[in-house]
Amino acid sequence: MLLLFDIGNTHTHVGLATATRISKHADLPTAAWSKAMTVAASKTRRLVGTASITGVVICSVVPRVTPKVCRFCRRIWRVEPLVLSPRTLAGVAIRYPKPHTIGPDRLANAIAVHHHYGAPAVVVDFGTAVTFDVVDRQGAYVGGIIAPGLAAMTDYLHEKTALLPRIRIRETKAVIGKNTVEAMLIGAVHGYRGLIRGLIHELKLTLRTRRLPVIATGGYAGLMAARLPEINAVEPLLTLEGLRLLWLHHQPAGKIA
Repeated sequence: MLLLFDIGNTHTHVGLATATRISKHADLPTAAWSKAMTVAASKTRRLVGTASITGVVICSVVPRVTPKVCRFCRRIWRVEPLVLSPRTLAGVAIRYPKPHTIGPDRLANAIAVHHHYGAPAVVVDFGTAVTFDVVDRQGAYVGGIIAPGLAAMTDYLHEKTALLPRIRIRETKAVIGKNTVEAMLIGAVHGYRGLIRGLIHELKLTLRTRRLPVIATGGYAGLMAARLPEINAVEPLLTLEGLRLLWLHHQPAGKIA
């Protein structure tokens, strides 16, 4: 079995995979790796159970946590983790001026979207930030777009103003807010849908294509895609799938025990 770690700013997504699919997954706070590691380690070990781990693949946007996860995996399963970077990338090319500045999770998304949806294609990841990652018609990662995440934006409004509350992001049918919370929800949900729609339109013009598969992932992907026909599919495990595919590209026989 293969153990996958997508280490994000807020959460670490952990997956257990075979040669053909992700069989189990769980989330844990990334901060847990920076403390005594007891919670993170025990939850990971519960996910693995009695499975025999023959490989570990990691993508991380929190550099201080990466070596801790690597040491944990070496100690428990005696395997050397494959850490995704431009140097270890496979399955998609890079056409980007400074490849080392690309978030590894964005490279994992590019691997997965290229494999399953062809090229060109776009991933919209609704995480702490909302990121667009673009694979061009030649199958190369060429860059993307970064915007504040929905929760980051609404939390900022709450923290920087005296009267705006902290809100829970959810669907709203209203277009004109009749109270403060409703007005903030319209700005967040409808406003971000407008942002995404406009950027997808611009990407189609730039890539000179009418066909552009757009795949959503991340915490708010389902909510945002519900009323956005420009989004073709929601893939909650897209980043983990990219890590699984990366491992297969590094195996001559393409097998996981």
